[in-house]
Amino acid sequence: MDMREQIKRLSEQLTAAERKLASALLADYPFAGLDTIQDFARKTHTSAPSITRFIQKLGYNGYQEFQRQLIGELKEGQQSPVELRHRSEPIKKGFLENFLRRTSQLVAATKNSVTESQFELICGLLADDRRSVYLIGGRISDPIAQYLSRHLRQIRRDVFHIPSDPEVWPEYLLRMHGKDILLLVDFRRYEKRLTKLAELAAKARGSTVVLITDKWLSPVASHATEVLAMPIENGTAWDSYCSAIAITEAMIVRVAEQDWDATRKRIGQWDSLRIQQDTNNNEV
Repeated sequence: MDMREQIKRLSEQLTAAERKLASALLADYPFAGLDTIQDFARKTHTSAPSITRFIQKLGYNGYQEFQRQLIGELKEGQQSPVELRHRSEPIKKGFLENFLRRTSQLVAATKNSVTESQFELICGLLADDRRSVYLIGGRISDPIAQYLSRHLRQIRRDVFHIPSDPEVWPEYLLRMHGKDILLLVDFRRYEKRLTKLAELAAKARGSTVVLITDKWLSPVASHATEVLAMPIENGTAWDSYCSAIAITEAMIVRVAEQDWDATRKRIGQWDSLRIQQDTNNNEV
């Protein structure tokens, strides 16, 4: 269990001062807890004894042990396939069957990562055609953002996939307004440039940032209004994004069905304007 989960489970047992500490830690996780105990107390307007009681309630013997846990989680978020291979569980027999079993377990675990109310809230934002939607992902995860954007374009207007070249990002940032949505997909070995993009969208443009990430949380989370932390570990050298794809497909269906008449009409118009190809690859 990581520290966020510990805090969540103990939330009802925390005092007012401890809730303040928990909020500060979760708002800038895990970096807030890597300050000295004196700096952490000063920034949260609490005291060192309050922090000591808080971390003891979480099950740690002292501030150093508390920080070692945070540092360990931070390292987990930066591990490469080579590092993951050292502790993986090789599939020796029936590879495909066993791999698919692990995949199905990840998809099943998604229900513990996303609440029905949060899912409905995010789908409501994506379905609101008064809001433009901008999407982008990391170097490996961007195809998920592209997949979602391609479907959303057929469902509603004003959906934009942001190119990977940061030189063109100012154009998209200048388009963004306070009601608009920036959805980012960023998994471990996170991309710093996406964090800066999220910060500019949230602070300079006032847009709502939605993040799809993993349990270690991309640094983008510090600028996000909604965070979906997906299970990605499948016991091999390669993280699996199957749960993120599943939640993305669920969003597509839910957004499309919120106003099916409008969706049906737009898809009909979309299809009528598509450039078809004949069997000789000539446009018709």
